[in-house]
Formats: sequence, structure tokens, C-alpha cells
Amino acid sequence: MPEVCLLAIESSCDETSAAILSDGQILSNIIYTQTVHEKYGGVIPESASRLHIRHILPVVEEAFLQSGMHKTQLHAVAYTQSPGLIGSLLVGATFAKSFAQALTIPTIAVNHMHAHVLSNLIEEPRPDFPFLCLTVSGGHTQIVLCRSPLDMEILGETIDDAAGEAFDKSAKMLGLPYPGGPLVDRYAQSGDPMRFQFAKPRIEGLNFSFSGVKTSILYFLQAEKAKNDHFITENINDLCAGIQHTIVTILMEKLVKACKETGIRNVCIAGGVSANSGLRKGLQHYADRYGWKAFIPKFEYCTDNAAMIAMTGYYKYLKGEFSELNLGASARSL
Repeated sequence: MPEVCLLAIESSCDETSAAILSDGQILSNIIYTQTVHEKYGGVIPESASRLHIRHILPVVEEAFLQSGMHKTQLHAVAYTQSPGLIGSLLVGATFAKSFAQALTIPTIAVNHMHAHVLSNLIEEPRPDFPFLCLTVSGGHTQIVLCRSPLDMEILGETIDDAAGEAFDKSAKMLGLPYPGGPLVDRYAQSGDPMRFQFAKPRIEGLNFSFSGVKTSILYFLQAEKAKNDHFITENINDLCAGIQHTIVTILMEKLVKACKETGIRNVCIAGGVSANSGLRKGLQHYADRYGWKAFIPKFEYCTDNAAMIAMTGYYKYLKGEFSELNLGASARSL
């Protein structure tokens, strides 16, 4: 089989990323993270788009420099087509299409969530097919059955808020700065997860719900602050540990259910929240308990990155699944 060389672009939210893949191996994975949004407490879509425009060319140049490859060696350009912030997606898609046209090579449109699942295939150890993947990010929470690199089925997903959103909004209730999820994780490591416990929703099947969890946390904090204005600061570690334990338990209970229903014992996690230490430990704990083979990507491949776009693009290239230049970006999965 001839060598396949791809440039991949990821720009679905506030990370500008480019990667070079050669024959299934990631040679470089450059990520520029926008920090300007921290002072606003969330991503400002227009600012994100403008920063993508400013940084995409330097990021791509650095990706080529680190890989040792030249643009003339490329066979295709892969890019994130959906889902995400539409302005951010358009920057990456437009750059990818223009770059490919200049080289007269095809483009490959990639679904961002599909790519998160395949981040588990970037490096060894890789899961055997079929496997289940718990994909957890700021905007999505899904249990995905992956039969092959391009054959996936969503078995369950959130019916309201995503787990990552629950982490960030809980952090905001605690007065922590954005992005709050990593800070909850940091404080939780020094806390008692059983001291404060919060409501877990009863949702049938494999779907998730986190809106009730947030409400439970909000009402609890309001009641305790009414009695002691310093309650949060005095108990921040235990509060974070309790919040994290509640969210991780909800995720793991559904994953256990999915494994029992499918009989699959190869289990992965993916998405930005898969960098959470509590979730990573939780997966390994349940894997030991139920005899699963657990797979956890490196931190570099948990957050939004172009390496996962490149890996997905590689499998689509092998199948000849190229994209028309008139294919538009989409904020939602098609």
C-alpha cells in the first residue's frame, strides 16, 4: 500500500490545531489555545473566529516544520466539518479547501465527535473492534459503539446538558474562573468525595441528563451560604470532590449498563473531559471490577486537536471517502 500523507485542520471551538500524518503515524500535532476567553467566563464566538484567522497559518507552518514533510508530499487535506461554532469551523474549512485546491489534491470532511472516538487509535495500545467509547466534552456526552473506524452507532447521549458543561457551570457556582472543569478536578484531588453528595437523575436506557445535577448543587450551595457566607471557600476541596464523584458515577453507571447490554469488554474514553483524573481513575476502577480492557488517550489527544482529525481522515482516505468543495460547515452533526 502506498504511503499516505495528510494535513489535518481542527478549528471547531477555541483551539487552532494542525497535524501531519504519514502512513497512519502522527508526525506533528500543533495546538494553539485561545486564552482571551477566560476573562469573559466562556468562549466568545466572534473572537474565536478572528483568532483562528490570525493563527491558522503559523500553526500549519509549525506542523510542517516539526514533521519534516513538505506540502508537495500531501495526498489530501482533512478538516473538521461539524459540529462546532460555525464561524470557527468556516475558518478551518475555508483554509483547508484553499490549501487543497492550490495543490490539486482532495479534501476530507471529518465529524469532530467521530474523531474524538478515533483518538484511541492514534497510539498503542489500541482497542480491538468492536469497542465502546464514552465520549465526554463540553458540548457532548455519548456512548458510542465502534464496530470499525468508519462504522459507529450512538447508543446513548445527553438529553440536556453535557457532562463538561456540568463541570464548568458547577465551577462557576463555586466562584472558580473559566475554564472551571480542570480546577474542580484539581481541588477534588485533596477532598473527600463522600462528604457532600448530590442528586443523580433517573433516566431510562443509556441516555444522560445533567441539568438536575446542576440544580441540586445550586440549591445546596444557596442553602449553605445562607447559614455561612464562607461555606464554599472553607469547603472547596470536599465540594469539588463531591461534584466530581457525582458526575463520574453517573457516567460510569451508564457505561456499565452499555457493556452489559452489548457484551463488549473493550472500553475507551475520549473528549476533553477524558483528561479529568477522576474519570480516568473511575474507568480503570470499573475495568478492574468488571474485567474490561480500558483504553485512555494521552492528554494531548483528549482536548480538541488535529491529530484525531488526521487519524479519521486517514481511514476515510483509504476508503476513498473524499468531500466536495461545496460541502458547507455545520454547527450540528449531520
